[in-house]
Amino acid sequence: MNLFRCSWENKEQDAMTEELNNLSASASTSEPAAVATAAVPATPSTPAPEEQEENFGDLLRAFEASHKHKTASGAKQLEGTVISLSEDRVFFDIGYKVEGVVARSVFKNNAEEVKPGDKFPVSVTGRNEEHYYELSLFKVAQPKDWSAIEKAFTDKTAVVGTVTELRKGGFSVDIGTRAFMPASRSGVRETAEMEKLVGTEINCRITKLDVESEDVVVDRRVVLEEQQKAELEARWSTLEVGATLDGTVRSLVPYGAFIDLGGIDGLLHVSDISWSRVNKPEDVLSVGQQIKVRILKLDGEKKKISLGLKQLAPEPWETVPARYQAGQRIKGTVVRLTDFGAFVEIEPGVEGLIHISEMAWNKRVNHPSEIVKEGEQVEAVILSIKPEEQRIALGLKQTLADPWLEVQTLHPVGSQIEGAVTKLMAFGAFVQVAEGIEGLVHISEIVDDRRLDHPSEVLHTGQIVQAQILAIDTEKRQIKLSMKQLLPTGLDEYMEERKVGDKVSGRVVSVNGAHAIVELGDGIRCACTVKAAPVEAKQEAPKAAPVDLSALTSLLSARWKSGAPAAETKNDALAPGQVRSFTITELDAASKKIVVELA
Repeated sequence: MNLFRCSWENKEQDAMTEELNNLSASASTSEPAAVATAAVPATPSTPAPEEQEENFGDLLRAFEASHKHKTASGAKQLEGTVISLSEDRVFFDIGYKVEGVVARSVFKNNAEEVKPGDKFPVSVTGRNEEHYYELSLFKVAQPKDWSAIEKAFTDKTAVVGTVTELRKGGFSVDIGTRAFMPASRSGVRETAEMEKLVGTEINCRITKLDVESEDVVVDRRVVLEEQQKAELEARWSTLEVGATLDGTVRSLVPYGAFIDLGGIDGLLHVSDISWSRVNKPEDVLSVGQQIKVRILKLDGEKKKISLGLKQLAPEPWETVPARYQAGQRIKGTVVRLTDFGAFVEIEPGVEGLIHISEMAWNKRVNHPSEIVKEGEQVEAVILSIKPEEQRIALGLKQTLADPWLEVQTLHPVGSQIEGAVTKLMAFGAFVQVAEGIEGLVHISEIVDDRRLDHPSEVLHTGQIVQAQILAIDTEKRQIKLSMKQLLPTGLDEYMEERKVGDKVSGRVVSVNGAHAIVELGDGIRCACTVKAAPVEAKQEAPKAAPVDLSALTSLLSARWKSGAPAAETKNDALAPGQVRSFTITELDAASKKIVVELA
């Protein structure tokens, strides 16, 4: 024990000598007269030994006065007095020239109840970059004899020791007696950190004690872990859901960011960073960034904290109904494409969907990428809003004029169009009527002289054809076309060669009172008005004998070509099968209408 005490005293003497030198330097500044006497003598001779001893004595007394607290306190368990508080730290007066600091998070309720003048037992653990003493509320003891060491070992109490040297496998530590601390239990790993530990005071626990052989082993790491655990438990007791805290971005991962809340890490998920869509956390955050976050969830058992950043800003969907209405035009950015449409960000946190069916009036869209691209600015019309579902339906084509509104004006029913065959189906062919507008020619309206099994027998895609518009349905967006209506027929040729007043021959097909149907040629039929015969001359017409139609067709053909009058019957009354002479009274090529009367 005497050897260890001598070692301790030698160390104190070395420290005292160093401090005396510092005081001597400061004395040279504050007492210029003394400096002149000691440093620049009036005569070439050196100062008298008595003067040197007198100056050294003054410095020694000054040193003892400034370090009185060290000799008086003995143990390193100090009493600190709170002098001020900052946002994250509590400052203590511990009797040294420099104040000590403790993180606010160590205290209950983040030191809300701590005020200047309060006293706490503290111990010095080191100095920070600002040269403040770092303090701990962890209780320690300063053994003064073997009985104190034995009590600290039995009670597993942390003790204060000074690391005196780095040796093989660990350190020598002075805790009132010489002790060994394994490197693995020092709390540091790097060689440079181990070297910095020499000469510093540490808190450690005695893990092995053999009084007879004075074999003592201490452990610093277990004390650090206990201190950290105690501080974390104290910090956890101050946390509550909904609280807003200051934090530092410690690391970034694909699914979010870990935030340091003062010794405790919380997870800020990527979906809780912003109300707008965030693809990667690094697009918004950076390591070391100071942010404010809100506690969303706490799991005390698993020690997990879920944090939110966007929750500190108003929820944009709460005011959407007041700011947007159906029919309103908006501008936004395409943020995502899917098979069924494109999502457009109207404002941060508010997105609308343009369905694929609402992208174009006049073309079939197979994929949204045919119309829009990600990142593109677009203008759209709000079709509907469902705030409770956070959905807005948008239309892109509604910003353009609807070409179907002008179809009936530009292409009325009965008009003729010319366009390309765009698609062939089993039931007909689609023909382009105008830019983006198609009409259907049913298979029965393609040709008139024969029956088709498929439109491809006479048409092919890209072929330019002429057709007549039969009907338009703007609600269903359908146009019916016919090609055969524009093909020349026997009726057209017949009407071109005749005029009103011409005498023609024809066969009576049917008689219905005052009206009759007369066939003037192959497939050419017309209406005939029958004049009523006098009552007294009216006789029952003999029943017509069956007519040989094949012979009649040859006869009519010869007469139609020669224009010779037909043979008259003795009775003027018309009967089916008769071949008679008629006069054309009406001829309308547009409506393909012919009206005749008996000649």
